[in-house]
Amino acid sequence: MNLNFECDGGSGSTAALGLIVLKADETIEAEFRPIFDGKGVALYHTRIESAPEVTPETLMQMKARLTETAALLPGNKPLEVIGYACTSGATVIGSDAVSKAVQKAHPSANVTNPARALIAALRHLGVSKIGVVSPYVAEVSEVVCNLLRENAFVPAKVGSFEQGEEAVVARISLDSVEEAICAVGDEPEIEAVFASCTNLRTMAVIDRCEQRLGKPVVSSNQVLAWHMMTLAGLPTKSAGPGRLFNT
Repeated sequence: MNLNFECDGGSGSTAALGLIVLKADETIEAEFRPIFDGKGVALYHTRIESAPEVTPETLMQMKARLTETAALLPGNKPLEVIGYACTSGATVIGSDAVSKAVQKAHPSANVTNPARALIAALRHLGVSKIGVVSPYVAEVSEVVCNLLRENAFVPAKVGSFEQGEEAVVARISLDSVEEAICAVGDEPEIEAVFASCTNLRTMAVIDRCEQRLGKPVVSSNQVLAWHMMTLAGLPTKSAGPGRLFNT
């Protein structure tokens, strides 16, 4: 029996987006799910091999895998935006190099990552003196601080959980994250707090932290989601937590 059918724009009729997720990441997909639930918005995921321990050397190893990993995203229809979901990795590799590698597989896609998205978000919020919460060892945390300095932001206070294992980072409790953000952001001269790492759970505590501190709080997953939506021309108002989604 032959069945008749019609075709429509598919699940990505409004916007089709791609996300390159680290093999070791256990957090970003759950935190992105409520944000990218609009009708006609499709978010396709692929995984990139990543080391269980985080060092500048292991982060750089992902550079050679970016193109082949991006090629695993659907290609029948051009993707509007592709996000590479690693803050420290994008900083070590370089945002331009990340974009170049991904666009070898998807030439027409806009490409972003948490590092590039962070700079766009901080400029959007109009802040300059930043408190930084990092889960990682000092040499990886310093990579993020240098990113801020290179873009005319001041990492005014830095706190770290001093972890090198992704599996531990993914299990740091929400209460611990909230208290860390508020401890780093409690000084008056700090204008905003950034919680780094896509594997660190943050979305559920951003609003509470902002209420406690009276200042913007941003995180890797939050800024990446916001920037991907912005680049895709999707409405961001109230789509996610924090002042970033309401400014």
